[in-house]
Amino acid sequence: MSTLLRILLAAALAGLPASWAQAETSATVHAAGEKVYKSACFVCHASGVANAPRLGDKQAWSPLIAQGADALVATVMKGKGAMPPRGGSSADEAALRAAVEFMMAAAQ
Repeated sequence: MSTLLRILLAAALAGLPASWAQAETSATVHAAGEKVYKSACFVCHASGVANAPRLGDKQAWSPLIAQGADALVATVMKGKGAMPPRGGSSADEAALRAAVEFMMAAAQ
């Protein structure tokens, strides 16, 4: 089930406007993504080690964002260049997706 469909379903069941449920879900994903970023990703993405795109660098992230979150998550899962699989963390795929979305949002 897609994220949007889950949000809309949760909102309908809760009797809340979908925008409220989406905002709450976005905040939860943002917080989870920030936590993973601060525990693993920041090591390279804060300083740009090994050409890692720096958090918030719109120019560096623009071509990556154009690929979409699914492609970026797949890259994180496998690793790329100096980045080890899962970014060197033990986080599961959902947590890594949240981190990718957090970093993408920081560059938009």
